[in-house]
Amino acid sequence: MIALVAGATRGTGRGIAVALGAAGATVYCTGRSTREQRSEMNRPETIEETAELVTAAGGTGVAVQVDHLDSAQVQALAQRVDREQGRLDVLVNDIWGSEHLWDWDTPVWKHDMDKGLRLLRLAIDTHIITSRHLLPLMIRNEGGLVVEVTDGTWAFNETRYRENVYYDLAKMSVNRLGFAWSNELRPYGGTGVAVTPGFLRSESMLDNFGVTEDNWREAEVDIAWQVSETPAYVGRGVAALAGDPDRQRWSGRSVSSEELAEAYGLTDVDGSRPRVWSFITEVREPGKEIDPAGYR
Repeated sequence: MIALVAGATRGTGRGIAVALGAAGATVYCTGRSTREQRSEMNRPETIEETAELVTAAGGTGVAVQVDHLDSAQVQALAQRVDREQGRLDVLVNDIWGSEHLWDWDTPVWKHDMDKGLRLLRLAIDTHIITSRHLLPLMIRNEGGLVVEVTDGTWAFNETRYRENVYYDLAKMSVNRLGFAWSNELRPYGGTGVAVTPGFLRSESMLDNFGVTEDNWREAEVDIAWQVSETPAYVGRGVAALAGDPDRQRWSGRSVSSEELAEAYGLTDVDGSRPRVWSFITEVREPGKEIDPAGYR
């Protein structure tokens, strides 16, 4: 399996890249943050680290610095994959890098417009540019898979405003891209799907809450955090999807990590099966007093 995870530096992208590596894939890990140069997010994680984790998991990790807003850089990436592999089986669009560009509960007339428009470029334009250059390599062979990584399924987001117009539009648009690729890949036997993790214990989220993976339960935040998951959980789901010979049954859908875990019999690294989206809709929103432990 030849895979490319665009936005593999940290969080969901890293989790998916490593899980694909554990399945034996060669994984091109792309992003802006390297050991020599950080992105505007100024985080310490790097694509080199991700590639090393992929290799340690049993695959072959290849780190490539790419700004996915730069069409020429993405075209060069596609040419490199073509030259080195001659094909691409799995493309994961997880480019984001916008945590510093939006504010919760802020109406459009109060939000910094330049930051909001930058968020949309990073969250949507990058996915289209990447697909434009990588999909021609994928459709050479039948059975390719494109995974669009978002926050919240289409069904969840459709009836809930995600607090900020820029964030809301970005995450709903990425869901739609998964559906778009399912249609454009259908004549070539390909699959397009949108996937959302749950409440993610990413590197930045743990830092924001002042905890580590060892003591994450101590964070004093939304009760849904008690049903949070590691990046490995959604990673395992995407890897199972990529290895499923009947994966076209998922094409065009918008699904969660918990749905993939249930379908493929997967667990998180601690053996649990977090169901945060179910917890939110069945317990937190209705205001029920139910122990979140029942949703792990």
